[in-house]
Amino acid sequence: MQKIILLIAGLAISVTSVLGQTATPTQRANTRFEQLGAQMPTPNTFRTASGAPGKDYFQNRADYDIKATLDDANQKITASEIITYHNNSSDVLPFLWLQLDQNLFKPDAIGKSTQTNSIDSHQGASLRQLDPNASIQGKDYGQKITAVRDQSGKPIKYTINQTMMRIDLPQPVAPGKSVTFSVDWNFKIVDVKSVGARGGYEYFPKDGNYIYEIAQWFPRLCAYNDVTGWQNKQFLGRGEFTLIFGNYKVALTVPNDHIVGATGELQNPAQILTATQQKRWNEAKNRGDKSGENPVVIVTQAEAEAAEKGKPAGTKTWVFKADNVRDFSFASSRKFIWDALQPTIEGKRVWAMSLYPKEANPLWGQYSTRLVAHTLRSYSRRTIAYPYPVAYSVHGPVGGMEYPMISFNGARPEPDGTYSVSTKNFLIAVVIHEVGHNFFPMIVNSDERQWSWMDEGLNSFLEGLACLEWDADYPATGIDPQHIVPYMQLDSTQQVPIMSSSDNIPGNTFGPNAYTKPATGLNILRETIMGRELFDYAFKEYARRWAFKSPEPADFFRTMEDASGVDLDWFWKGWFYGVQPVDQSLVKVDWFQVNSLNPDVTKAEARTEAQRRMNTISKQRDALSKDQTVVAQDSTMKDFYNRYDPYAVTSEDRKRYQDYVASLSAEERLLAEAGTNFYTLSLKNKGGLPMPVIVRMEFEDGTDSIARFPAEIWRFNDVSIQKVIATSKKVKQWTLDPFYEIADINTSDNSFPPITQPTRFQLFRQRQRGAEPNPMQQQRQQAPARQGTGRN
Repeated sequence: MQKIILLIAGLAISVTSVLGQTATPTQRANTRFEQLGAQMPTPNTFRTASGAPGKDYFQNRADYDIKATLDDANQKITASEIITYHNNSSDVLPFLWLQLDQNLFKPDAIGKSTQTNSIDSHQGASLRQLDPNASIQGKDYGQKITAVRDQSGKPIKYTINQTMMRIDLPQPVAPGKSVTFSVDWNFKIVDVKSVGARGGYEYFPKDGNYIYEIAQWFPRLCAYNDVTGWQNKQFLGRGEFTLIFGNYKVALTVPNDHIVGATGELQNPAQILTATQQKRWNEAKNRGDKSGENPVVIVTQAEAEAAEKGKPAGTKTWVFKADNVRDFSFASSRKFIWDALQPTIEGKRVWAMSLYPKEANPLWGQYSTRLVAHTLRSYSRRTIAYPYPVAYSVHGPVGGMEYPMISFNGARPEPDGTYSVSTKNFLIAVVIHEVGHNFFPMIVNSDERQWSWMDEGLNSFLEGLACLEWDADYPATGIDPQHIVPYMQLDSTQQVPIMSSSDNIPGNTFGPNAYTKPATGLNILRETIMGRELFDYAFKEYARRWAFKSPEPADFFRTMEDASGVDLDWFWKGWFYGVQPVDQSLVKVDWFQVNSLNPDVTKAEARTEAQRRMNTISKQRDALSKDQTVVAQDSTMKDFYNRYDPYAVTSEDRKRYQDYVASLSAEERLLAEAGTNFYTLSLKNKGGLPMPVIVRMEFEDGTDSIARFPAEIWRFNDVSIQKVIATSKKVKQWTLDPFYEIADINTSDNSFPPITQPTRFQLFRQRQRGAEPNPMQQQRQQAPARQGTGRN
């Protein structure tokens, strides 16, 4: 260490610095803070530079009148639909494209034939890994189109290409006009667990019954828009759905002992429900606003169990109506328990309902419907008021999948009714997540086939906030920056940018890429870059602008900047278009103090320092023989300098100091007398992705303080910078990113002085581990007499 006296702005500054320091370049050309420019599409009259829909924005519509019959004995659906397609574009359309998603389960489907596989030499491979078609061989899955007719009943030519069907119209549909046609079809329902589907059936061998969760089941229109024209990209199984809005009337004929939930509002409860069920239905109305108010059980567990043992005496037709939705799905089973609330959401009563078998209790009866209501409240505050009349949560074979007004959710307790904390937490997360999808993409209708992150990422972000509003201690790791670190630590060759097409994201990175990385990025924007107030306003404005419309990524990016006044192009470039990580390093800290030149202070400090430096090991060992020196024994060997004190303050010293103080301005005099500490922090951006610099200062008196600097601090040099921080108190410890806000992939170099963490190891003896009981089971084993079955 060495002490240097410098003169800055008329004031003497003393600095204690480390020898051998290298000068930090003050500027390094970089483009990280340049605008996205050509990486985003040019604004036009369809989509503006502000991120809002333009004056010529359009979207086509399709209205459906569907009649379908569920064959419970053969697990088959036979149906017909009348579609009215409205061409709101300025283009003449000679043909229409429809989606046939069930064709994904045909043996020659491109989604199956293009799956890659291998055999692990140590672990082997499952039958599905060896042959992706093994579970569908001989099943005759896929949609069988039996007729396509015009409004007069004449056949219309059609061509099926894998999961897409082109209908060649007898007459092109002109701009502003509509065309009506019908389609008849049937298909065998897939076994969800066997083929890994998003919808299908689950068979319960103990009671011989089925739960049906039916989705992607009817021929439905592809989107035609200003960006892609027809979005007729094949359904490969991962990239989800690109759909258009319309009005639906759907009549579902099922065994007369089934309970059905679906997109839309039930139109004929008086014809479908028993008198007892109607009474309970009416009791559930206007219930759900009071704290702790539990759902009304419309079909009890005892009634569901009785239905499991009975036989249907015929069929019933449940009629549902849904306006301005992009899809339709339903669930049907005699196993369903049914409960409901009707809470007020932003001034309007909305049905919150759950359907689940006895196997889902007690967990589902306690939590599901309450979670539905909570989700609608939370998301409505942050986006737009929930516009639909109902929201279902259904338990069956599908682990988590979303449709307008209805979602299929997993999380099943053990057969004895106990469950682990992970099962409970999964139920909370999956219900919030899938019900939350009503907002993204069911209302803010993004192109899922192309951009998974636009619904999954935004929804996962809101899910995390809603989970924390449900329980402050909930482990909302999906939005916590420190939990995305393992993914961002991967080599860049093992990652793809968030801005990648859904079907081109490798399976092992799909979760982080489409869900947690974009969700975490939004949380970083909200908490660290923009602040909650600016972020919340801009995010809500995006939802308002694009509700019941179809945004593209640029519309989201531009709206967030337009409504907040914050330039975020650097963030979109780094976090969404790139794969570089965040890795900041606090290289060193230099400490400066203003030297006031007051001799009473400076000479006292100099005396103390001189005495400290003179206290060498030799001096300490020679102390006992000090009196034996020549000068000590012979006073004639002393002269002026033996009595001279170079650290004594003289009148001349004080005179010079008074003259110096008189020459200072009031501001300079205040600084000289304040005793302020100046610290120069040397920082490096080793990861590449710039982020705000957040520094915690721990002072010698036990207090601390936080300093925050926006990411633009890196704009002149994106590798190495210096920053001076002034404090009135002395800092003993410096820490970068103390609250783990920026997803720094290496925090070991974030402290100065460096803090060494010990490497810990554990002594253990090897033992064979089997499946351990969950805590609820352990408690029951310890006190079986006090425990019941856990069923309602």
